[in-house]
Amino acid sequence: MSESVNLPALGESVTEGTVTRWLKNVGDRVEVDEPLLEVSTDKVDTEIPSPISGIIEQILVQEDETVEVGTPLVTIGDGSGAAAPEAAAPAAEAAPAEVVPDAPVQVTSDAPAPDAPADAAEVPSTDAPTEAAAPAPAAPEPAPAAAVPAPAAAAPAPAVAAPAAAPAAPAAAPAVAAPAASNSNAGYVTPLVRKLAHDNGIDLTTVSGSGVGGRIRKEDVLAAVEVKASASTSSASAVSAAPAPLAVSPLRGTTVKMSRLRKVVAERAVISMQTSAQLTSVVEVDVTKVAAFRGKVKDTFLEKTGTKLSFLPFFAMAAAEALKAFPIINATIDGDSIVYPEHENISIAVDTERGLLTPVVRNAGELDLAGLAKEIADLAERTRDNKLKPDELGGGTFTLTNTGSRGALFDTPIVFLPQVAILGTGIVTKKPVVVTVDGSDAIAIRSTVYLALSYDHRIVDGADAARFLVAIKNRLEGGDFAGNLGY
Repeated sequence: MSESVNLPALGESVTEGTVTRWLKNVGDRVEVDEPLLEVSTDKVDTEIPSPISGIIEQILVQEDETVEVGTPLVTIGDGSGAAAPEAAAPAAEAAPAEVVPDAPVQVTSDAPAPDAPADAAEVPSTDAPTEAAAPAPAAPEPAPAAAVPAPAAAAPAPAVAAPAAAPAAPAAAPAVAAPAASNSNAGYVTPLVRKLAHDNGIDLTTVSGSGVGGRIRKEDVLAAVEVKASASTSSASAVSAAPAPLAVSPLRGTTVKMSRLRKVVAERAVISMQTSAQLTSVVEVDVTKVAAFRGKVKDTFLEKTGTKLSFLPFFAMAAAEALKAFPIINATIDGDSIVYPEHENISIAVDTERGLLTPVVRNAGELDLAGLAKEIADLAERTRDNKLKPDELGGGTFTLTNTGSRGALFDTPIVFLPQVAILGTGIVTKKPVVVTVDGSDAIAIRSTVYLALSYDHRIVDGADAARFLVAIKNRLEGGDFAGNLGY
């Protein structure tokens, strides 16, 4: 008896989803609540668990296909309907050495591997655990190869000819490594994996895929990043004086299909710019007192809360307090009406390998530094790990984007409707500034940051924006957060 598993509802406003990766193949057994596939929507990427246990008999929706909620994705049963694995059995008998145990339906994709010796030097054979058995049968080959020249040398010295030819055997050894090259760039590489590799300077042609048919997965790229990082750390002392050269991106000269998330972000950005009247106001803030306070309490803060204390919770607290005083910045537009929410739900922009996502810190105005730091860190981690619930991305009334985490001095962020404002925080830098001490001017080294507020001029005036920014500036420059630690 077979049963279909349909695409479940993934949020109140989510009507469709794109299958990004199957975690199980035809013929595999799956248990209840075991991850079955990964799905991408316009709000979140998530894993879909299996509601039943059994054998995967048929996959109905292929990777990168977009279907509506309720569409059958896969059939699961007792295995009697799994025709694909049975059809692959004769091929396995004909070429047992080529079978990939974890994916019998992919036998043909590995078959060409022995015909590609030219790629052998590109990827070491030790990079592909699934192919460890392939070089083993070839190990005895050097001995016969050494014996080939023996007859030619038999006339002058029959007894010595074989040993004399033995040194030539290692020259043929590189050919033994040829099977390992089959995974160097086998299979389709998803845009997410390609972007992850690009952002970390990883050349995909040097990565051995652990997926079906040698497909390169996110885990393979992350492993390559770790290897690269450890290698860089070991040699850091030798090259600390010179910046590392930029890696050439493998995307040069290619055309890549936009991911679903990228298309959604693009559409909403264009709609926002075409619908609203946006502009940006900027203030420079002296955060020397905040920096000193943070430096004094950060170790104790970590011990007591288990969370690192960055500058972002200070910015979030100052913004939440200012939103209470200037609710027009926290408002949303509903047709011809202005809605003033009773809570400050701050969306936090998180940069992920899939694109920009904005999980929401709810009731931010009621949280202390410990609560804000913990909530921001938790949301950011689960966003990057694809563990967010769709509802955690909705309901924001104001957005905070920390472009300073990537070294930007400031930017002019785009407001995403129906919100009317977004605050960008730049990198905190030290520089000499003029300060007044006891009525006299002096030069001092201060920690400063630029805060840029983009807003919708349809309902927010420049004076409103300036008052809001100055309120945040005064709160941060005052530096009095000792009573807001939360412990």
